Amino acid sequence: MEKSFSESYKSAGVDITAGYKSVELMKNDIKRTATGGEVSGIGGFGGLFMPDLSGYKQPVLVSGTDGVGTKLKLAFLMDKHDTIGIDCVAMCVNDIICCGAKPLVFLDYIACGRNIPEKIAAIVKGVCDGCVMAGASLIGGETAEHPGMMPEDEYDLAGYCTGVVDRDKIIDNTTMREGDIVIALPSSGVHSNGFSLVRKVFGIDNISYDELSAKRNDLGGKSLGEALLEPTKIYVKPVLALLDEVNVKGISHITGGGFYENIPRSVPDGLCAEIDRSSLKIPAIFGLIQKAGDIPERDMFNTYNMGVGMSITVAPEDEKKALEILRNHGENAYVIGKIVRGEDKIVIK
Repeated sequence: MEKSFSESYKSAGVDITAGYKSVELMKNDIKRTATGGEVSGIGGFGGLFMPDLSGYKQPVLVSGTDGVGTKLKLAFLMDKHDTIGIDCVAMCVNDIICCGAKPLVFLDYIACGRNIPEKIAAIVKGVCDGCVMAGASLIGGETAEHPGMMPEDEYDLAGYCTGVVDRDKIIDNTTMREGDIVIALPSSGVHSNGFSLVRKVFGIDNISYDELSAKRNDLGGKSLGEALLEPTKIYVKPVLALLDEVNVKGISHITGGGFYENIPRSVPDGLCAEIDRSSLKIPAIFGLIQKAGDIPERDMFNTYNMGVGMSITVAPEDEKKALEILRNHGENAYVIGKIVRGEDKIVIK
């Protein structure tokens, strides 16, 4: 690469040598994500990975892709870029674990107004942290410099993951029955959804850094910026541990659309998840959002996770064991409802 340089391209706003520096800065972080199946290093035209499929009778590949969305605006304002990659990984791996799939590989895509190697390396560090949490290998990615398409100090971030699950272990809600128990895995906060509304109600686009970074008693000593930038929790390892020992009947990743859109995705026709409103442990940040925007509670539950990042449905006889396994793996899991007969698929009461 030492001979690769174009003064003409640089004059148009693209410094290809900055890309090479970014790669050098992120190499050690990428090494941390290695899981043993890597066939090639970064820098090739494709990421090669040989999965260990021993023990799988009929392995099925499960893929997911997502971005971070306008939460990135908070990263720009706080000038903090080393955790936003966790969100990117979480939004992908938390989706495929809903099918029972173990994440294998991850790829990221960063589009930026200008390639600032240290900033790109910080973003990728977050991606690598997320991959380590999920047990996935970062086998490739792309950083694209787009002068004129976005401001020089801004970027967009998206990711893609592939995992594997045995065909007869795919979670598809076909065994869900009336009387089954719905368990909550707490969220770490707002995660990566509903930030267009967050930005509107708090006036984020016009707020000062000092306002964003001021410590607040109503947020337990955190600043508004810290509370909103808190990375999305990755649930892969606790859920995989649960799947090894318990027959899980349904899993929902509570993302955009909140309870009303996501929990019904794991509930079959004719049944309904009856959620006990009084059982929910709702973090203070959601109360602040609701108050600042004068938002009806129905809209809050149809936009945000409200403290529940993932819901898991099990048979009543498995409730105690499921809670024990999840808690032993660091999740303060608790029961939020049950499955009843009904056509609405979800009711909060």
